[in-house]
Amino acid sequence: MAVVQRDVEKEYTNKEFVEKIRRLADCIESGENFEIQIDGERVYVPDRARFTIEHERGEDEEEIEFQIKWKPE
Repeated sequence: MAVVQRDVEKEYTNKEFVEKIRRLADCIESGENFEIQIDGERVYVPDRARFTIEHERGEDEEEIEFQIKWKPE
C-alpha cells in the first residue's frame, strides 16, 4: 500500500490543546498508545514513539514544536 504524504497544521483553542496534551501525557505515563483526530483523519501513535521538543527563532516569530515521531511497522 502506498503512503499518502500529508502535512497539516491545525489550530486549537487553549482548552482543546490542554485536553489533548493531558490525554497524551496520561498515555505516555501509562505506556499506552495515543489516538488523536487531526483535520478529519484519525492518527494512532504507538507507545514506542519518540518525543522531541524543537525551538525555532526567526526575525519576526518564534516557535516551539512538541514532536512525536515513529516508524510504521
